[in-house]
Amino acid sequence: MGNRILFILIKRIASSFAVLFLMISFLFILLRVSPGDPSQKFISPELSPELAAKVKESFDLNSSAFDQYKSFLINLAQGNLGISYNYRIPVLAVIKEFLPFTILLSGISFIFQISSAFFLALISVKRMNSNIDKMISKMSLVMYSLPSFVTGVFLIFLFSETIDLFPASGFRSFDHDSFSFTGKLSDYFVHLILPVITLSLGGIAVFFRYLRDNLEDIYNKTFILNLRANGLSEKQIAWKHVIPNAVSPLIAAAGIELGVLLSGTLITEVIFGLPGMGRLAINAIFARDYPLIAGCTLVAGILIIISNLIADFVKAKMDKRLLFKGILN
Repeated sequence: MGNRILFILIKRIASSFAVLFLMISFLFILLRVSPGDPSQKFISPELSPELAAKVKESFDLNSSAFDQYKSFLINLAQGNLGISYNYRIPVLAVIKEFLPFTILLSGISFIFQISSAFFLALISVKRMNSNIDKMISKMSLVMYSLPSFVTGVFLIFLFSETIDLFPASGFRSFDHDSFSFTGKLSDYFVHLILPVITLSLGGIAVFFRYLRDNLEDIYNKTFILNLRANGLSEKQIAWKHVIPNAVSPLIAAAGIELGVLLSGTLITEVIFGLPGMGRLAINAIFARDYPLIAGCTLVAGILIIISNLIADFVKAKMDKRLLFKGILN
């Protein structure tokens, strides 16, 4: 069994990195064929042609695209992502500065999505086909269909501009350092409420539909009737038999959602002015910072791979039959 798990793990890692390699290569090609020159922002009309040529040479833009690609792959294999054109420091140093906030925001949002979806799904199933069930189902469709930028702007208008209840941007106040420890935590909390809600609504809707349908399907199984006939309470049936079986199909979706969150919450971070990977990637694209764009893409791909591998491993632990399916696929 241990060798089988190791074989599947190696196979999944190899296929994932092949996809990551193709993604990075495709991104490199797109950046090089797109119009514009990142060195122009550093070149003044007063510079002589010789100095302008040296600036371009410092960015390694004079060599051919193939030589740039080869150099990029060699540096990547050595763990060197290059120097950011805009920040003038190693790309990894820039990413390390912005990644922790994205991990924090993603973790809070992921927990909020799962817990809220569980709560709504249990209420909906307990009152199946009632008005409450229908209302929650319709509400989930609205939550899923709303684009995050619409939700974010609406929440800012309502709770920041109209009611003035929560901050509209940033993740802490200007006088944050003067607060006590509990005051600092409270300051972080109020700044993250609107971004977390904006980021979570779509995920809550997806997880709710998965859980709602799975719970309803399991409650209609014959073995549930047998459990009731044997005298088990509804609480025992729910927590020992229904919920564990309903969670298993959800794990794959949870792995994808967590990977997307960790890879950078682009729109949410830009709307609320948050210092995360999503905003960093957007700024790098506008600045045509080739090394930083590639670094953000690489880190995002690795985070997605890791989250999906964890999801596959958890699914395999919960259902041993998946191990044999993994060998055949």
